Amino acid sequence: MSSETAQNPGTGPTEGARMSRTKKIVWTAVVLAIVIVIGLIVHARIVAQRGNGPAFSNAARRAGFAAPLAVGVAHVTRGDVPITIDSLGTVTPLATVTVHPQVTGPLVKIAFTEGQPVKKGELLAEIDPRPFQATVDQDQAQVQHDEALLNNAKVDQARYKMLVAQNSLAEQTYATQQATVLQDQATLAADQAALSSAKLNLSYCRITSPVNGTVGLRQVDIGNVVSAYSSTIVVVTQLHPMSVLFTIPEDDLSRVLGRMRQGSKLQAVAYDRTFTTKLDTGVLADTDNEMDPTTGTLKLRAMFSNKSLQLFPQQFVNVRLTLETLQNQILVPAAAVQSGATGSYVYVVDKGNTPAAVNDPPGAPATGADAPAGRRGRRGRRFGGPGGPGGGGPVHTVHLRYVSTGPSVGDLVSIHSGLSVGEMVVVDGAEQLKDGSFVTTPRLDQPGAAAYSGSKRKGSHTPSPSSAGSAPGAQPAP
Repeated sequence: MSSETAQNPGTGPTEGARMSRTKKIVWTAVVLAIVIVIGLIVHARIVAQRGNGPAFSNAARRAGFAAPLAVGVAHVTRGDVPITIDSLGTVTPLATVTVHPQVTGPLVKIAFTEGQPVKKGELLAEIDPRPFQATVDQDQAQVQHDEALLNNAKVDQARYKMLVAQNSLAEQTYATQQATVLQDQATLAADQAALSSAKLNLSYCRITSPVNGTVGLRQVDIGNVVSAYSSTIVVVTQLHPMSVLFTIPEDDLSRVLGRMRQGSKLQAVAYDRTFTTKLDTGVLADTDNEMDPTTGTLKLRAMFSNKSLQLFPQQFVNVRLTLETLQNQILVPAAAVQSGATGSYVYVVDKGNTPAAVNDPPGAPATGADAPAGRRGRRGRRFGGPGGPGGGGPVHTVHLRYVSTGPSVGDLVSIHSGLSVGEMVVVDGAEQLKDGSFVTTPRLDQPGAAAYSGSKRKGSHTPSPSSAGSAPGAQPAP
């Protein structure tokens, strides 16, 4: 060996340095791998202890224990369910009158302000009456003139009659005088008719409102010459009572007509376009006498008092017609009802004691006083311990139960059979459940927790105050 070293004096030290560097790299890699593994193990344990990782729950699941799911629940209550028909309608006034002048002449007066409420017969405008007054005076004078002629003819007729009786006058003269009297009578009647016409035209100079209502924007100004039956002064619209015309499909015709034949006053409620604001409440007044063959609908008219003037002519509104109200129905939120191949079902929360196996899953530290508080507390909360992100509060069991549903109202559905008042059903998180699953109800189990009430959509019915149980539901878990 010494001879080889002597022959290659630079070989030994070089190979030793190379081997030293290799060992350093290997050890460094090993140390880094160990650190990474330790870090991953620590991270996994921390996540599992907090309830956000699958390690601890998977171990429990493999041993036959399922981690409880946090769900939102609601109580089964009782309430009234109205059977309604919703439709789009148009506000239609009972009277809309376009006011035209009935004589021609210059406009000398406007007696209203735009938007003013007016009563029937109230003055709106006035046309210059002087020409028409002159015509009345002229016709009046003509009547008096012809009346005097008639009286004189009657006196001559009486005299001629007496002379004819004495054979002092020819009968032809007497007959001529009778005709003169009749002629004067006809002339007087024509004069009186002309006088009446002149007085009527004079009255037309005062333009009055034909109905009770509200005037719109004026269409002409003072000083303009308006023409009879062509110029427009203003439009008067009756605002109360107000009607709403809406349609229903022919499939609902028999139900509506049946209730009307029984003498029932069907309630109609008008809402705004978004179906959120209630405008007025009225009753169904009458129906059209034929169906619309192009749409298969029937037109109905509902009457509203419109005292608050919320209904405006030609406004589009939503109408909810109530046919009847089902009393004391069992109600649950619509979110609680699930649909399957065999029918509708809900998950009912068992209010019994917490399952022992869930409180102490395999692998979890003992729940006694000697166990480390930090680990036991965090893991225990995952499986029903007090508080924590895994659910918190007592653990319950849910059972699948098939139900028979009825009409819905807002976010609530009536149940014909399958549930009782006071029971608790799952409304949030049901898609993750199966029969026998373990759940927690964090918000509901906390002291002073408020019951969950699903958002009431437009036109929804609020159950009566006498409804048993609490308001539907409890707040879902975050």
